[in-house]
Amino acid sequence: MKIIHCADIHLDSKMQSNLDRDRAKERKNELLMTFNRMIAYGEDQGVEAILIAGDLFDTRNISATARKNVQNAILSHPEMDFFYLKGNHDSDGFLENWNSLPENLHLFGERWKSYMVDPAGNVVITGIELSPDNSGSIYHSLVLDADKVNLVMLHGQETTTKSKDRAETIRIRDLKGKNIDYLALGHVHAYKKEPLDSRGVYCYPGCLEGRGFDECGSHGFVLLDIDEGKKLVKSQFIPFATRCLYTVPVDVSGCQDTMQILQRVTEELNGQAYDAKSLIKIVLTGQVDVECEKNIPYLLQSLQEDYYFLKIYDETKLSVDYEAFRYDESLKGEFVRMLQNDASLTEEERSTIIRFGIQALAGEELQ
Repeated sequence: MKIIHCADIHLDSKMQSNLDRDRAKERKNELLMTFNRMIAYGEDQGVEAILIAGDLFDTRNISATARKNVQNAILSHPEMDFFYLKGNHDSDGFLENWNSLPENLHLFGERWKSYMVDPAGNVVITGIELSPDNSGSIYHSLVLDADKVNLVMLHGQETTTKSKDRAETIRIRDLKGKNIDYLALGHVHAYKKEPLDSRGVYCYPGCLEGRGFDECGSHGFVLLDIDEGKKLVKSQFIPFATRCLYTVPVDVSGCQDTMQILQRVTEELNGQAYDAKSLIKIVLTGQVDVECEKNIPYLLQSLQEDYYFLKIYDETKLSVDYEAFRYDESLKGEFVRMLQNDASLTEEERSTIIRFGIQALAGEELQ
């Protein structure tokens, strides 16, 4: 049998961190459409169950569009079971408008709950929603049949990394030796699969769509292929995002002007062959001369039409050839020598002031 494991979909996310109002609205709708495409993919592949390991929604105030869309997706696929375990962003608001829950929607609570998926009862899905009251006691209370294929659902941060929010933590080491074949996790927004013990693995599928440049790269879900007879679980990450985000560092050391920088950036972008639907953040790095002519707005205008969204961060460091200004009798030379002898400035501060001063003396727009 085939099962989809997804998490951290964050429907109704505002998507405003980089985009204007219209594109943020478009991306918000795309997130909902990607969720629908995932279910359609499951239908085409003969998937029998979808595990949603938390954070289906982004906020407690769920829009009517998102709520009705998810309800319709569940109701229109009675042949597919949906196992929904709430995460730290979810609330009960999604369930309030149901007159009665459909038979193919299965929920969890703050005590371990198990469901048999296949008719023979060989595949069992077990889950619990973590809270401050139960997060320390869940490990000794988890009892699984060693003769079953055991899928366990949790939403939280593994304790080997630091948590940046209020999500509960998951002590991976305390789940070893529990007869788990596949630990379906949610909360971490990047795909990760690691051995749990000699029997099973634990996996974060990551978010379905990257929403900001802290969520770069490929995103999607995990497809499980379970052999009930042999009690084997195979898993495969399926890239599925409508758009991907990329941070692209470009070393422009030695460039003397904007056109040389543009050529260096273009070569890097062409070499990676990013899709035109992508969102790109270019980070200029390296060391350039303080007199390097560098027009960031021009670079942006030259490149942004090739992608859905593009922005440029300038993190280059400036170098000053003080020897070249030693005998320069112009106002510029005097200005540089004055700053060179100012012991109160760091070299970075000094070179930045010199750059702005040279631009001002030349009548250029300060950047």
